[in-house]
Amino acid sequence: MAQGFFITGTGTGVGKTLVSLALIGELRRRGFRVAAMKPVATGAVRRNGELRHADAELLMAAASVPVSYETVNAFAYETPVSPHIAADLEKRPINVDAIVAQSQALAKRADWVIVEGVGGWEVPLSEHERVSDLAEALRWPVILVVDLRLGCLNHALLSAAAIGRCCVRSAGWIGNLIEPGFPYLSEYLQTLDELLPDPRLALLPRCPGEAGSEPPELFLSAAFEQWAG
Repeated sequence: MAQGFFITGTGTGVGKTLVSLALIGELRRRGFRVAAMKPVATGAVRRNGELRHADAELLMAAASVPVSYETVNAFAYETPVSPHIAADLEKRPINVDAIVAQSQALAKRADWVIVEGVGGWEVPLSEHERVSDLAEALRWPVILVVDLRLGCLNHALLSAAAIGRCCVRSAGWIGNLIEPGFPYLSEYLQTLDELLPDPRLALLPRCPGEAGSEPPELFLSAAFEQWAG
């Protein structure tokens, strides 16, 4: 049975897709068969009558296990809002059980399954479920993406505390230098290393305007090896 990671973030636009692409690239370089999912996405565009989300398409192209678009992104919504609002507006509720079943099917064909969440850890998926509930149902270890910029300490500590209250295992966190030239970067990293309960797995040292076809490089820490060694 495959291993997997659930990728969440301190919010929207913090680099979850870039980190997911980098992880996929690193695992593929190590010879693993890698599948990817972004089960819920809003702000999709309609092409030939079908909804497609750019981030899901990037993950689909980067993975080495070929699957249909619907397997990667089962719940795509056109409205660029929180998923529970989009699902209500477009009359198509998110089915967590269906997502879990798809992930289990992928796990039979891959060595690793990388699942990217939507928004942050507590984003609602419905009236009764949040992203955290999806992560608990999938049961993969969670990686928190921290956007390294002013305000990241509060967001990272709150997110890590919320993850710690759930019945999931935290693998650690990955920093994304979302503001090139961010002052006092080393001091911020030291603070996060000291205060976050789980280790830093890697650092993504750049955040380009758009993700390219080549997976971005991760600066890996020794802590990453216990998961993907």
